[in-house]
Amino acid sequence: MNILFIMYDQLRFDYLSCAGHPHLHTPNFDRVAAMGVRFTRAYCQSPVCGASRMSFYTGRYASSHGAQWNGYPLRVGEHTMGDHLRKAGMATWLIGKTHMKADAEGMARLGLAPDSVIGARQSECGFDVWVRDDGLWGEGPDGFYDEKRSPYNEYLKSRGYEGANPWADYANAGVAAGEKASGWMFDNADKPANIREEDSETPWLTDRTLDFIDQATGPWCAHVSYIKPHWPYIVPAPYHALYGQNHVPAATRAESERDGAHPVYGAFMGNKIAHAFQQEEVRRKVIPAYMGLIKQCDDQLGRILDHLEARGSLSETMIVLTSDHGDYLGDHWLGEKDLFHDPSVKIPMIVYDPRAEADATRGTTCDALVEAIDLVPTFLEVAGGAPAGHILEGRSLLPWLRGEDPDWRDAVISEYDYSVTPMRDVLGMSDADARLFMVFDGRYKLMHAEGGFRPMLFDLETDPDELDDLARRDGHAEVIDRLYDRLAQWGRRMAQRVTRSEADIAAMRGRSARRGILPFLKDGSEVPAALTEKYRGPVGQVYVPDTPARETGSERDV
Repeated sequence: MNILFIMYDQLRFDYLSCAGHPHLHTPNFDRVAAMGVRFTRAYCQSPVCGASRMSFYTGRYASSHGAQWNGYPLRVGEHTMGDHLRKAGMATWLIGKTHMKADAEGMARLGLAPDSVIGARQSECGFDVWVRDDGLWGEGPDGFYDEKRSPYNEYLKSRGYEGANPWADYANAGVAAGEKASGWMFDNADKPANIREEDSETPWLTDRTLDFIDQATGPWCAHVSYIKPHWPYIVPAPYHALYGQNHVPAATRAESERDGAHPVYGAFMGNKIAHAFQQEEVRRKVIPAYMGLIKQCDDQLGRILDHLEARGSLSETMIVLTSDHGDYLGDHWLGEKDLFHDPSVKIPMIVYDPRAEADATRGTTCDALVEAIDLVPTFLEVAGGAPAGHILEGRSLLPWLRGEDPDWRDAVISEYDYSVTPMRDVLGMSDADARLFMVFDGRYKLMHAEGGFRPMLFDLETDPDELDDLARRDGHAEVIDRLYDRLAQWGRRMAQRVTRSEADIAAMRGRSARRGILPFLKDGSEVPAALTEKYRGPVGQVYVPDTPARETGSERDV
């Protein structure tokens, strides 16, 4: 069986019709949900692109792999999805974005050439690359945000789009009075991108995906990673006009959230992203464009599904649809992601397993507490590989797909390192203390901030919109203590003993005794006779040392 692992960047869990969105119709996401299982309580390991993706790709928490923010290199030697699956006989390919930065210093230290097979995989999260394009080709006074080659920009130039950076000039810009109307400016979000729809980013990556499928021989795992609906929030016609201000929901926020706000939360509410999305004019322009981007993603998903079906491959391909994190869109007075309210940290997760064992769960939902790190062990089991629980910190989702009721986790964890953000300076935090942790047990969600701050606490059973921070007042000490205990238990996990499995350790116990290392014995009766056999028996020869000379007076007696 093959695996098609599709990720959409910054797609909210609730902006799909199968998840209950009142206006956005996504028939192809719904189609996969009808064939498989939609996990309704899936969470990313860090609500920021780079750290979240490194957790998806390693099956490990952010503090385990260490790449905790955008631009933090994933250290050389970290096991990735590609390493696990290739060992099990499954090729693993990238089509699109990873947001991964290579550990160039570590590679140089070990003498790994970037253009070698091993070096290339180390540079690409363990994937073999069909096409990589991280899709943020911003350019400023100091040059490009991303200094790598852009296959998409090269494609646009080949299609006649002029200029050094057609990604910015056409794919992510409209036109106003003959001038570029950049998608970086929210005022332009309602304009159509100045590009033929079939040449825009999402169809372009879909074309690359279909090319891959047509030539691939299995078993393979293809990670198709779209940049959209991530900002810049601008989309080509006709998608720019499918939704209007009447489709923009009221922001989920309350004035009480600002009163006595947690200092970290207050700092994020005060940043420029939040200030923009606190303006209704911005929300009324951005959200219809965001919905149009999702609708385009859904249509392109339909192309992939139809292609697999026409080839007869749908029945032999596992399909996973997910996102690296969500988007606040003005909820809780915030924009972007970063914190732990559901619009940011909760993600869509839909899994289709074509095998007969999954027939009983088709078209169902599952409310188990699922983490992004669960996908690698799921894929490894699909590939028939040996479990790697000493490395992977997630758990296979296949029991849920088979309709079983496995012994499961009682809480999910997410982390966020904000040491490189302006909020670190606003709060006067040290780099070591600019860290946040979330623990959610299915009802209560606690946020802990290093640096001596009080926690935040929400009861999602009575307050599903997370508007009432219970930790601002007394009366919840028992719940807070229990969740802190759970967080401490997680913090004591065995995360770094990755070179020895439990089976290895079991085999090592007593092994040295069977190889003749027998210290601390009184007479040998303490151990089985077989262990001392090599040390018992007749002596082959008796060594008699020379008698030392003894002098008497001036003569020598020997």
